[in-house]
Amino acid sequence: MEGSSLRAVGWARTLPLNSEVKTARDWAREHLEALGWTTAAPQTVDAVLLTVSELVTNAHRHAHSSAQLVMTCDDHCLHVSVHDRSGDLPVAREAGTESLGGRGMLLVDAMADTWESRPCPHGKSVSACFRAPDAKTHEVDAPTPSRHR
Repeated sequence: MEGSSLRAVGWARTLPLNSEVKTARDWAREHLEALGWTTAAPQTVDAVLLTVSELVTNAHRHAHSSAQLVMTCDDHCLHVSVHDRSGDLPVAREAGTESLGGRGMLLVDAMADTWESRPCPHGKSVSACFRAPDAKTHEVDAPTPSRHR
């Protein structure tokens, strides 16, 4: 659109395979505090932090890879992306009642407004979008966004 502009801010962090997932959550929380989300949208912050945990855990556990965590925020959404070195795309799947794992992408699907995965050179990127607190108040009659399935 002519004359329109988009304001965005972003951060990136590499989390080596031997790093703790708590490091990723703490780093993300710092940036969410700086954006004012911890006050304006504490439930969304919880959802973002759970998503960060799941995506970084997947990179470490299933891809046996470091995780490149990128967060970008524009006027509409916070985008959380994790890149790893595996080309295998994640799938939300049913986990058995006795299984200790297998629920990560189901949680991401439940928490994020949308998510997607894409193959990239040297791996894949999994991204989740969370509507900004201000965007939620302006979308009174907006339809519920579709989720990646």
